[in-house]
Amino acid sequence: MVFLADRIHKLSYAIREFVPLARSLEEKGERVLYLNIGDPLKYDFDTPSHIKKALCEAATEGYNYYTFSEGDPELREAIALKERKWHGVDVKARNVIVTHGVSEAINFVCSVLLNRGEKALIPTPTYPLYQTYILMFGGKPVSYRCLEENGWQPDIEDIEKKIDEKTKFIVVINPNNPTGALYEEKTLKKILDIAAEHSLVVVSDEIYDGIVFEGEFKSLAKVSKDVPVIVLNGFSKTFLMTGWRLGYLYVYDPTERVEETLMEAFIKVARCRLCVTTPIQRAGVAALKGSLQHLEEMKKKLLKRRDFIYKRVNEIEGLEAVKPKAAFYIFPKISERVGIKDDREFVKKLLLEEKVLVVHGSGFGDGCKGHFRAVFLPPEEVLEEAFERIERFLKRQMK
Repeated sequence: MVFLADRIHKLSYAIREFVPLARSLEEKGERVLYLNIGDPLKYDFDTPSHIKKALCEAATEGYNYYTFSEGDPELREAIALKERKWHGVDVKARNVIVTHGVSEAINFVCSVLLNRGEKALIPTPTYPLYQTYILMFGGKPVSYRCLEENGWQPDIEDIEKKIDEKTKFIVVINPNNPTGALYEEKTLKKILDIAAEHSLVVVSDEIYDGIVFEGEFKSLAKVSKDVPVIVLNGFSKTFLMTGWRLGYLYVYDPTERVEETLMEAFIKVARCRLCVTTPIQRAGVAALKGSLQHLEEMKKKLLKRRDFIYKRVNEIEGLEAVKPKAAFYIFPKISERVGIKDDREFVKKLLLEEKVLVVHGSGFGDGCKGHFRAVFLPPEEVLEEAFERIERFLKRQMK
């Protein structure tokens, strides 16, 4: 008999939950339209050729050994330079840790900062892995509201109300997944003020920093004057390298009180998994030093698709949505007049009846019931067909 650890029962990832069901429908000959996973490379986007070339050259030229656990030195320097040039953050290369995507960076943060029973504040809606990893390390995820009526901006009063003596850090996801919200600088400053008052670290997930349509993105590290910030970022979205699993975190501490302690802890954790794939790190250097033409082209395509899906969603009786300002997600609200018991059942029935796969809102936190997340990565003709099917489905469900 196999006795499983209790933590395994806490694992979930809503974004892929219904993929096995979708595949079973495809095996029966059905054509499923996937709007669930934020992977541009599943659609009509591709990794820039100079990055692919750099990977091949790295393997051919012998970069096939274990490299430093904290990351290839040239890549860490290039990441620090990127943060200075893009966001004006004076981050030191020695404070950068290269990770297997942002997912591993989230794991690192929770393993370093959380003892059993301690708390972390996470937004709702949130990226599901924050809740998962906090639970895995024996912590308690505490959700703070983001206000749909205010463009999904964080509710500052709710953050302040949720902090107690067991709170260790606050998570900010900006630009936001799943809503596409872009946080205002005044909102970020208020969060930092609360963190300073309670001597908390702030963790800022900035993976969509290069995909902004309206407004100006401000890195939390740039805004911070007296609060330690751990920034998580990576190459998956901006550089179209999703399957390469290349990310990073860095520590920015204007107080210089916890910088060294945090970095020593992160390096200890990094050593336990040896290193990130060496040839891919070399390709990461090429990505940061090469042309950004692909990013401008991607943003142009996504802006057209954003405008299309926003208009289409709000035309459908039973749906309404806030206009995304960044990333490539929309988070529609399902009317109470739709006769389905919850958003999870909505997603399952939509898949079974109309062969469209989206993600149930409650998978992004309890405060997100009655919503679903869809990507606007596919070409417009695919989005049109998908929302024709969704509209047809809703007409059958309306009370």
